[in-house]
Amino acid sequence: MTNSNNPYANPLQQPGQQPGQQPGQQPGFPAADGTYGAGALPPQEPKKKKKGGCFKWGAGALAVLVIIGVAIGGGGNKEDTAADNPTSVVPEGGVAQESDTSGDPNAPVEHRNALRKANQYIKTMNFSQAKLYDQLTSEYGEKFPADAAQYAIDNVEADWNAEALGSAESYIKTMAFSKAKLYDQLTSDYGEKFTAEQAQYAVDNVEADWNAEAAESARNYQDTMGMSGAALIDQLTSDYGEKFTYEEAQQAVDQLGM
Repeated sequence: MTNSNNPYANPLQQPGQQPGQQPGQQPGFPAADGTYGAGALPPQEPKKKKKGGCFKWGAGALAVLVIIGVAIGGGGNKEDTAADNPTSVVPEGGVAQESDTSGDPNAPVEHRNALRKANQYIKTMNFSQAKLYDQLTSEYGEKFPADAAQYAIDNVEADWNAEALGSAESYIKTMAFSKAKLYDQLTSDYGEKFTAEQAQYAVDNVEADWNAEAAESARNYQDTMGMSGAALIDQLTSDYGEKFTYEEAQQAVDQLGM
């Protein structure tokens, strides 16, 4: 099990596990846009995925067994990776070699193995520090002891702002989000567990048309529930719904001719 000295709250959530649900209970079905921050409730109806969207494995609750296979097997690599392999070193007049990503050679073997595993995950998908720590220590993940996982987190080659931005981009490509709802998902203990500063950087820099996001969300609700214009605006703007601004929600409803 996750070490009791885990400095980050909450073990890695299993696929379909709802907030507060105990491990081992029959999981329910999560909302299409993932889990929500503290105090939030899911909307009345899950949203449809965007056509042509490709969900990156860093977003939402992780399917741990798939993650392990992806990370080790090299599938599902992040897009726009610099030089395709940032750890390759090409000596002058020589052949490309893999640089050592296991840290201090004097560190305990398990610490170095944890760091190597952390670097594999970071190359493959988007992680926050807390979510990566959970994956390394979880009984459903890598089962490293807390001190080895912390060594890995402290020494992994990662730009956490870039990780948060990559996660935000994955969500935006997959489903309709408001800026506030995306921030909640990135910071939630049941979501991606980025810090407030990292999440703010992500939502400020992600390429998103929030009016278009609201319009898509409105169409999804209209297609599935046939709501009135007033009820739809309430759902789109509610703190327990989609958290769009009133202006974004109004133009979305106007596009539906309501």
